[in-house]
Amino acid sequence: MKVHQIQVGNMQNFSYIVEDEDTGESIIIDPSWDLIELEMIIKKNNLKIKYIVNTHHHFDHTLGNEAMMESTKAPIIQHENSELKHDITVKDGDFIEFGNSKLKVLHTPGHSQDSICLVGDGKIFSGDTLFVGNCGRIDLPGGSAKDLYHSLFDILYNLDEKLVMYSGHNYGSSEISTLGQEKITNHVMQKRTEQQFLDMMG
Repeated sequence: MKVHQIQVGNMQNFSYIVEDEDTGESIIIDPSWDLIELEMIIKKNNLKIKYIVNTHHHFDHTLGNEAMMESTKAPIIQHENSELKHDITVKDGDFIEFGNSKLKVLHTPGHSQDSICLVGDGKIFSGDTLFVGNCGRIDLPGGSAKDLYHSLFDILYNLDEKLVMYSGHNYGSSEISTLGQEKITNHVMQKRTEQQFLDMMG
């Protein structure tokens, strides 16, 4: 599984093309701005886009959905809690398969009610649930510090520490990290009680 990480727009967003190297079948994660860059990678590598996947519904992760759908003919996948237009609904524990690759869907609400992470082949695409050195904000509609606490500590904290993390924004000291590194260095991943986490998040 090959990851093409593309920083787009002025909000330091990451869009991803995840390629099954055996077949060239691929998915796009969170298309928003600078779609020509995604198109160039698709063309240069002769990729067949099977799905467009959104880690959550916020506009800076979905703005390019319609254009990329028109260009690639690929259906849009979102979590069942999303109220945006999409073609395929997924829930916690589902798999998104492309070529000989697959990513498991983890429902990780907190930043939004439809936030998901995608895990497979030693990688985690964490959207805005977890960044390098921080986490997604919880003050937007549907955000919840309590939900985020349980997503971070009941779900992500227990995953393989070797997972290479690809997040939704380039907000940290590096473009990628590992879950193990984040457990050591990221202040939001330090073990604390739910109340302590709520107090910290304000």
